[in-house]
Amino acid sequence: MVLDRPRQPLQLRHVPKPKAKAGELLVRVNTCAVCRTDLHVVDGELPDPKLPLIPGHQIVGPVEEIGGGENSQFKVGDRVGIPWLGWTDGECVYCRSNRENLCDRARFTGYTIDGGYAEFVVADSRFCFHLPDNYNDVDVAPLLCAGLIGYRSYRKTGDARRLGIYGFGNAANLIAQVALHEGREVFVFTRPGDKATQESAKKLGAKWAGDSDEMPPRKLDAAIIFASVGPLVPAALHALAKGGIVVCGGIHMSDIPSFPYADLWGERAITSVANLTRRDAEEFLKIAPRVPVQTRTETFPLEEANIALDRFRAGKSKGTAVLIVNAD
Repeated sequence: MVLDRPRQPLQLRHVPKPKAKAGELLVRVNTCAVCRTDLHVVDGELPDPKLPLIPGHQIVGPVEEIGGGENSQFKVGDRVGIPWLGWTDGECVYCRSNRENLCDRARFTGYTIDGGYAEFVVADSRFCFHLPDNYNDVDVAPLLCAGLIGYRSYRKTGDARRLGIYGFGNAANLIAQVALHEGREVFVFTRPGDKATQESAKKLGAKWAGDSDEMPPRKLDAAIIFASVGPLVPAALHALAKGGIVVCGGIHMSDIPSFPYADLWGERAITSVANLTRRDAEEFLKIAPRVPVQTRTETFPLEEANIALDRFRAGKSKGTAVLIVNAD
């Protein structure tokens, strides 16, 4: 499924089978989960995508071919996951200081590199990962972005006891499970009036769930904002205890309005999360089976990718949309 220009539907098209160069893997795509970042790319909210582009960066499938003939980490037939971060130069000040997620020359799967809305994909083997055996191809796919970016956002909250989560979509649901497993108190904020999602959060184990314009019953030690809604930043900041942090977990967000300095004072902080590192993936893919993190999915055939995106855009998804590409 190919994006020719932003703000246009994807086109089903036959393209040449990609070839793996030395250091790369050719992967037969079994599943690819749909991410909000895919929407940002398709809707033209992220600048300068590779065009034409095959989107998708939560990719699961077996290695079909190893570029160069051999690889110390993978062999033909291994099931791998391919995430958003697809390549870094390894040489810049960020890469050399364990901050490869900030590499100025980084390339991203399904954005500046062709991704997983296709039967085959080529990926740099350094940025591929073995996947936990106790997840099937559908259930493991959402862990590769919603899980990984959510985990990086969560780790930025440190040892916060009372954790607020604004926007309770796919990433929030996964990370709330980790937070509850680690003994945190979770406070969930949804669109005003979304009682169904609030009840779902409470059933999962949230201590409190309410509207995003409400104050929690107690001040928060940290908050993660997964919704791409800028006005939530001052709202979350206002709900923080002194020394707390607001983590903005998305790659795109609407403009943040001004707010009183008094809400920031007291050594409160605001930070964003940019991309992910390989260490994030290695840690989260070990933790997820121990919790165990459970995903909620609905499946679509590859050729219905536009339907999956439309449902996501309209807020009608019943779980993470996962494209079934090559069914085993």
